Amino acid sequence: MKERKRARKGVLAGGNWIVDRVKRIDFYPERETLATIESESRGTGGSPYNVLIDLSLLGAPFPLSAAGLVGADELGRDILRDCRRHRINIKQLAVAEEGATSYTDVMSEPEEGVRTFFHFRGANAEWTGETLDFAKTSARHFHLGYLLLLDALDSPCETHGTLAASLLARAQEAGLATSIDAVSEDSDRFAEIIPPALAHTDYCFLNEIEAGRTTGFEIRDEEGELDRVALRHAAGKLLESGIGKMVVIHFAEGAFARTKEGEDHWQSSLELPPDFIEGAAGAGDAFCAGVLYGIHESWTIPRSLLAGVAAAAASLSHPTCTGGLRTMDECLALAEEHPPL
Repeated sequence: MKERKRARKGVLAGGNWIVDRVKRIDFYPERETLATIESESRGTGGSPYNVLIDLSLLGAPFPLSAAGLVGADELGRDILRDCRRHRINIKQLAVAEEGATSYTDVMSEPEEGVRTFFHFRGANAEWTGETLDFAKTSARHFHLGYLLLLDALDSPCETHGTLAASLLARAQEAGLATSIDAVSEDSDRFAEIIPPALAHTDYCFLNEIEAGRTTGFEIRDEEGELDRVALRHAAGKLLESGIGKMVVIHFAEGAFARTKEGEDHWQSSLELPPDFIEGAAGAGDAFCAGVLYGIHESWTIPRSLLAGVAAAAASLSHPTCTGGLRTMDECLALAEEHPPL
């Protein structure tokens, strides 16, 4: 008698595990001048940490699992405790024998939603994903981020181009759907690191800066306005790199998704009152969590994108990355209270 294949369910997320130390400042100063820290808070940081906590707070009706590397220090212990508190499986979230947990000092200017980051790479830089055993997870979906901020995984690999691409290939071979996210750094490394991973990615999440630097298209004009034609061209070029199902590009004004079959979907951001916004840290990850929720639950693409912008809007109500998240029903109610632009 043949052994029945177990049904996969849930999201496994791996990559950067970071503690954010968010400082709300009155303005960003010139060098050798003074600005005032108005308040300070500590929160989650890094793609898997933010996305998994967001999914937990959204009330995801499926299992959540973590993968990556933290330090054997107080920040690392805080991350492990936080995951347990939010019912996130940490069996594949390892503790490094040497090396400290990664952290980021975030300077947040609430009035304009501008953030500046000072990052300590820490244990994340050493994570190769080699010990990640996809046979030991029943997850249906593997999310990896942030590319360009995972030194070992961003390094070259003879068989797949990068170690990240190799890890994604292993996930797909094990039967998991895959997705990626990247970090918005000021460099020319995008075209070197992102495309190899796309060949083993089902769902690609990038903002307009990352999409533009990966493909070479200028997605905003000289006045800072979104160039929708360039955006569509960038999405098409990303799909040509081998994405299996869909590319999603998000930006302050909303989001755009294009499927492998060439279907386009636009979604505007919610029209929020100015006093609603306390900080923009984590909004991209909240958007990603909302869309992943919809993908896992087989929602339509328009509903999944709406869930994404609603979750992102909720995240804006708090200076930390995940402090503003609400249940999915509450986020969708927020979309009714403040309809898209």
